[in-house]
Order: sequence, then C-alpha cells, then structure tokens
Amino acid sequence: PGSAVIAALTAAAFLGLFFRWFAKQSDFSLSRLEDWGHAFFVPAIAAYLIWQRRRFIAASKPLQFAPGLIPVLLGIAVYLQYSYAPIPGTHMIQGFAVVLTVFGIALTLLGPDSIRYLTLPIAFLVFGVTISEMIMLTITWPMQLIASQGAHVVLGVVGIVAGFQTVVDGNVITIINRAGEEFPLNVAQACSGMRMVVAFVALGATVALLSCRLWWQRIAVFLLAVPIALIMNIARVAVLGLLTLGNPDLAQGEAHTLIGTLLLVPGLGLFLGVVWVLNRAVDLPEPAEPPADRRFRPNLAKPTALALLAILTVSALGMGWSIRTLNIHLDKLPIYAPEGRTLAAV
Repeated sequence: PGSAVIAALTAAAFLGLFFRWFAKQSDFSLSRLEDWGHAFFVPAIAAYLIWQRRRFIAASKPLQFAPGLIPVLLGIAVYLQYSYAPIPGTHMIQGFAVVLTVFGIALTLLGPDSIRYLTLPIAFLVFGVTISEMIMLTITWPMQLIASQGAHVVLGVVGIVAGFQTVVDGNVITIINRAGEEFPLNVAQACSGMRMVVAFVALGATVALLSCRLWWQRIAVFLLAVPIALIMNIARVAVLGLLTLGNPDLAQGEAHTLIGTLLLVPGLGLFLGVVWVLNRAVDLPEPAEPPADRRFRPNLAKPTALALLAILTVSALGMGWSIRTLNIHLDKLPIYAPEGRTLAAV
C-alpha cells in the first residue's frame, strides 16, 4: 500500500508540473489534426511497446537508483527555463524536457536493470511533441518543391493520355484542360501535408520497433521514412491535381485532409514491404524466450523515491506560485498585421 500511495502521489505531482504543456499539446493536435493528430496515438504505441516487454521487465530486479534524479532535475530545469524566457522553439524544447523527466523518473524508481527495457518506449514519446514552426518551415519548404516537381512529372505522363497539360512554377502547378481552362494548384497550401513527414517518421519508427529484431534493420526502416513521405506526397499532389480538373474544391478543406490521411495506408504498406524483404535477406536467430511471469513489485517506500516525490511536488507548486506572483503569461501567439496586410519587414 505504501508503494501504491507514493506512485499515485508521484504521478499527480508530475501531471501538476507539466499539465500546461499537455494542454497546449492537445490544443496543437486538435487544431491541426492533419499535421499533429498522430500525437494522440504515440502514448498508446509506447504503452504497447512496454506491454510487449512485460515479461522481461517482470524478470528484472527493480532497484531505486539515486543518480536517476539527475535527468529529472535537468528536465525540470530546462522546462522551467523555457517557461519563463521568450525563447524560440519553447513548446518543442519543453516537450523534450518532459520526455527526459519521464526517463529520469523510471530510472530513479526502477533502476538500470529495468530501464533497458523501457528506454525505447520512452524515447518513442518524442514523436508526440510538436516540432517548432521555424524548423518545420525550413524542412518542408524544399520538400514541397520536390513534391511539386515530382507531381508535375507524374501529371505530365497522365496528361499525355488524358489530354491535359501541366506547367510548374516553383510550388504552383497549373493544369490546363483541353478547353484551355487553367486550374492552379498551390502545393504550399494544398499539400502542407509535407509536414506529415513527422507522421511518416513516427509510423516508420513504429514498424521498425514492432516488426524488426535486428538493429540494422530498424535503422534502415527508420531512414526510409523521409523518402516514403516524399513518394506519398508526390502521389498526393498528383491525385489532388487530377481531382482539381473535376472540382477545384476537392484540393482544399476536409477533402484535402482526407486524401492525405488515406495515403498513410499505402505508406504503411511500403514500410511492411521493406520489412518483409529485410527479414528474408538474413537468417534471423530464434527470439529469446522471455522469463516466466512473476509479480513485479518494486518497493517505493524508500528515501530515493521520497526525494523524487519532493522534487516534483516543490517544482509543481513553485511554478504555479511564480506564475501567479510574477503575472507571467505562458502563451506565445503569432502577431498578424491589421486588415490582412502582409508584413514584409519590421
């Protein structure tokens, strides 16, 4: 009973400290489901990875490990620093700090013998963190140009048979039908799903961890995530271009989002196909048999666990007190010029 009480209090203190970040991440994911909706599934996948390893975890020796408090303190310090200072990438760095704190808590309470089975599931939680807008723009803009050029080639081949022409200028593809009507398709708007590269990387990591047993196979599948994302988004733009000929409204709004989501299915098929080839390229050793089930009952009623609980509780209460006392606002919002004007310089 003492261990259960300490575990419950530790979880409550953890949520009390980081609930602002979880609320903001939920807002990001709900408001931009096509870009960050996958974040809701990340904790469930991490939990399943732990479930897969449950027998090995049960057979390990739980031992409280005081040095595990170091990543806990580091994660809390980074989180607080990025809460009070107007630094670019605030939410993203805070998210990484939350994951680091989770790792530190597990290491402190369970020790090195158990943490080796928990490191990968905890690291997978990184895919549930929204990437900074600045970084995403830097990465996705050249990818959008690649998607527009690739889709231009695909549509050009289809157009020879179907009787239409395409012209590409930067990230804008113009489709000209037989009657000479022009249908512009802005890849930056109609395919902001290049930002789904994060979802494809998370999907690739999931397939690698669940379907591959060798490390080099996992790395190979993971590295293929970006090329597969490019292929799927070229296909996406091509499909949107063809639909534009029939109804321009299909290249935007809910229809555009639905098409991008459906393309995750063939993307998953490509990943599974790569895994199938890799698993037959080598003779895999027989998987290690997990030890027989036994009850996993770490004793948390010890000074190290109490110190961890005190650190989380003081941090949670101190952060709330400082926000109220110093009148700090933790929401960083974009500033838009009045009347919809474009702001070219400051």
